[in-house]
Amino acid sequence: MCDSEVPITIAMPSDILFTEQDDRMSPGPVFAFVKALKAVNDILRKEYPDSKELFRVLLISDKKSDSLKTAIREHEMEELITPEPVSPSQYLIDKLKRERTHLYLASEQSKAEEAANASIAAATVFIPENMEQVSEEELRVVFDGDAGLFSNQSERVFQTEELQGFLEHERENVEIPMNEGPFKGFLEALEKLKKKWDLNTKCPIRSYLVTARSAGCGGYRALNTLLSWHLEMDEAVFLGGPGKGPTLEKIKPHIFFDDQMRHVKAALKVGTLACLVPESRAQHN
Repeated sequence: MCDSEVPITIAMPSDILFTEQDDRMSPGPVFAFVKALKAVNDILRKEYPDSKELFRVLLISDKKSDSLKTAIREHEMEELITPEPVSPSQYLIDKLKRERTHLYLASEQSKAEEAANASIAAATVFIPENMEQVSEEELRVVFDGDAGLFSNQSERVFQTEELQGFLEHERENVEIPMNEGPFKGFLEALEKLKKKWDLNTKCPIRSYLVTARSAGCGGYRALNTLLSWHLEMDEAVFLGGPGKGPTLEKIKPHIFFDDQMRHVKAALKVGTLACLVPESRAQHN
């Protein structure tokens, strides 16, 4: 066992994982994602019984519920009871940092923004009316590029100088890796975990980059940035502008991260659990 092995901690409020009905807890909208995390853990425990490098789900709750505690025990999770101090938000942020949280999924945008401003990878969960059935054999995670895996510098150029200015900016900086975005650390943790599987064994984790960048200089710069970080995606899709819905419909991910609400809405239309990445103060530093 390597001393550097730590669990990949994912925190979320209990009400998006379970719904309480007649004093019983039923699977909620994020349950399929967490179920896939547990399936990966089951495989890892068989191959590496002493490893600490597993997914760890931390449920956030402000109430004491016997049915919730039972559900948490049954699904091998941990519970964080949040009290009502003077500043509950700061209490939660401090706790998430102490727990070395890799990802915080929020049900409220304000809480995601507060966490992001504290340099925690955070996103607000949006739930489709009709969720697409997802794989039970592998975990599929889709990331956006700019303002997600990468910094939002290029996106700010696009907003101020429009498409032509963006294209010129990427052409001039094509060999210069972009700065890291808020989700680089989470991808890094996933890719480190994937290295436990050798080339002859199918890995149950698949990561995707789905970006509006084209396959030209913008796409090359994205790949060059990942290469400079020594990270590899299983697939990278450069759309060159069209909506992301059809691509997500083919991938059928357990979860999708994007900083643009229009892409989140496109994901919801095809039944994908979508998470909106907030803009943070750290992105402008």
